[in-house]
Amino acid sequence: MTILTAHKILIASAVALFLGYAVWELLRYPDPGGPAALVRSGLSAAAAIGLGIYLRAVFRRGGWLHRGRNPSERPR
Repeated sequence: MTILTAHKILIASAVALFLGYAVWELLRYPDPGGPAALVRSGLSAAAAIGLGIYLRAVFRRGGWLHRGRNPSERPR
């Protein structure tokens, strides 16, 4: 396993955990969490989106989306 592969796995698991936490906080909103639960849910969802965008860039740079194709070559 390369460092790039390990990095992709860790970032993907962080995205999943941020999304799970966002849903959990959203479900806690009406009861004990109050308005702060909505804020935490929004921040967690924003972090998941940001990491997802970063992960997509890492996948592109790592060659998983365009395996076997020269970057300067025209798409088929």
